[in-house]
Amino acid sequence: MNMFVRPLRLLLAGLLALACAAAWSDEAAIRKTWAQQHPNGPAIDEITKTPIAGLYELRIAKDIIYSDDQGVYQIYPSHDRIDGHIVDANKKVDVTDDRLARILAADLPKLPYGDALMFKQGNGARRMIVFEDPNCHYCKDAEKNFAVLKNVTIYTFLIPILGEDSIVKARQIWCSKNNAQVWRTWMLQGVMPPRPMGSCDVKALDRNLDMAERYHLNYTPAIIFDDGSKFAGNADLDHLTKRLDEVAAASKKG
Repeated sequence: MNMFVRPLRLLLAGLLALACAAAWSDEAAIRKTWAQQHPNGPAIDEITKTPIAGLYELRIAKDIIYSDDQGVYQIYPSHDRIDGHIVDANKKVDVTDDRLARILAADLPKLPYGDALMFKQGNGARRMIVFEDPNCHYCKDAEKNFAVLKNVTIYTFLIPILGEDSIVKARQIWCSKNNAQVWRTWMLQGVMPPRPMGSCDVKALDRNLDMAERYHLNYTPAIIFDDGSKFAGNADLDHLTKRLDEVAAASKKG
């Protein structure tokens, strides 16, 4: 029996050495890539192999991120960067966001536009979809830019996510006669209409909230273009106009 023990031990030792060498090689590759991506710091303090094959934990000060064995694709699970998204750090591309944009673009023709306020400006040839809360300060700033956009149809889905008062205002606006104009008057001038009398179906607001959750739109204003790309937060008029032109031009080429 002893004649097999030594070769077996040598084999195990060799496998262990290969594993250690591979781990060291991966760590070196990750550190090299990280240094190229962040020439001015911060440095990686510690690299730990996770139970998932090919996935490494990187500790940078108090933060934890995850990486492939080359340091190219990174996952930021904490609020410090992008929650739960995979990032191609070399190309500076959010891979998850790109995928979500393609899914959203494919779904845009099927959205329930009857649950939105509609604004047709000029010939309305271009399209923009917006999710907003009536108490959102950034939404009010954005509406100033929306109102002067040319040749665009804007669909505004009300999502009251900023508290009970937002729910009250959203219902009051939705149930008003000429509710699109009422919305603009409130957002641009701060004037609310008289409370509508009688009953009103506000289930559209619940459907809007469900839709926003489905597409990971947990912020306002969420601005969406026909290619599924998004703006988070306010956008100036020039930026909005440029993006609408780019999407329209790409659509004609496609």
